[in-house]
Amino acid sequence: MAAMHHTPSSQFALLRQQRFGPFFATQLLGAANDNLFKFALTVLVTYQLQVAWLPASIAGLVIGALFILPFVLLSATAGQLADRMDKVVLMRRVKDCEIAIMAVALLGFWQQWPVVLMLCLVGMGVHSTFFGPAKFAYLPQVLKPSELTGGNGMVEMGTFVAILLGNVVGGLLIATPEVGRWHVALTCLLLAMLGRWAAQGIPRQAVPAHAAPLGWNSWRETAANLRLARTDGRVFRALLGISWMWFFWAVFLAEFPVLTKEVLQGNERVAACLLVVFSLGVGTGALLCEILSRGRIEPGLVPLGALGMTLFAVDFWWSLAHLPRAAQMLDLWSFVQAPQRWRVLLDLFGLALSAGIYSVPLYALIQQRSPVTHRARIIAANNILNALFMVASALIAAGLLAAGLSVPQLFLCMGLANAVALVLMCWREPLYVRRSTYWLLRSLRRRNSKPT
Repeated sequence: MAAMHHTPSSQFALLRQQRFGPFFATQLLGAANDNLFKFALTVLVTYQLQVAWLPASIAGLVIGALFILPFVLLSATAGQLADRMDKVVLMRRVKDCEIAIMAVALLGFWQQWPVVLMLCLVGMGVHSTFFGPAKFAYLPQVLKPSELTGGNGMVEMGTFVAILLGNVVGGLLIATPEVGRWHVALTCLLLAMLGRWAAQGIPRQAVPAHAAPLGWNSWRETAANLRLARTDGRVFRALLGISWMWFFWAVFLAEFPVLTKEVLQGNERVAACLLVVFSLGVGTGALLCEILSRGRIEPGLVPLGALGMTLFAVDFWWSLAHLPRAAQMLDLWSFVQAPQRWRVLLDLFGLALSAGIYSVPLYALIQQRSPVTHRARIIAANNILNALFMVASALIAAGLLAAGLSVPQLFLCMGLANAVALVLMCWREPLYVRRSTYWLLRSLRRRNSKPT
């Protein structure tokens, strides 16, 4: 039977279907919990707790690095498990572990034990490490090829809406005098329980008949996963493209609290506002992919998204460099009243929107071209690369800041580095340039052919 034509709105229709709706809710709740906990912890050690071994200036980078450490160490095992067993069962077991981790975190918030909270942060990283390969390998099992772009766009949008909600709620709750940490702890535990309930509604799927045997040597399996990913050059370059996006964004996300406090001179609610704008931008860009690609997997959107990331990053630096100094710490209302600061918000929104347009076609391309028996392992290879790139990003950013660069100058460096990455990407993968040219010409023809 020929695939039906899907209109741009079809991606929202997926939410009403058993194969996608409960899965989407599980993913959204898990991502919200990750980010609520992580951002609340970052604000806690930046603004409230004095932790001698964790200076506020690098707290965001350290917390980000600890969260992604499990992706480096355990992604190979996670990919193997997802290829060998029912992905839905694996997702449910992961959600069980999330509840246990958040119960321990409640104790850590109660006693204000930074070490316990850091260990729980690593635990949430382990939770996400095992959930990720199962999540992305599940989608091509239940979605038609014509639905992959829209489905991935919905997942990307949902993920960043969850980042938005998690960070905003985390920032607001932890800022509540006296009882903030209690509110954070109880909310995290509730989200974990809701995520487990949603996972129960995901329909179980068949296990591939010829799954490879399970190997327990993490380093050997990691190397094997990376070799497997390189067997298809186009897939591997897509993996590198996604990893570069996380390299790029790790700097911005980690430095948001410091940016807000030292450059924008805003309080915790201003930091939450930046994350709102960022998340709305990525979500909008991800949803636009279905409309711009007309239901296809369109690699031509990748260079256009990358170009937008560079242009907005450079203007973001320019906007920050010309902000007037405030006489005192600004609350959210005072911050948004200044017209100069609206340019900062618009640049951040444009950055995030461009990233959404950039990433969705790459994820869909990987899922389409990966063999079904090794799809989760290739996703795991992507997670390994993402983690390595993010660790490298944290180390490079910390080194540049230690060398005397300001936070705005660091963002400028990232924008210029992204321009270099764009040139290299187009040189190594000419398909992106050809498809971009074709997409632009097709869009112009369609626009000119419309009756006036």
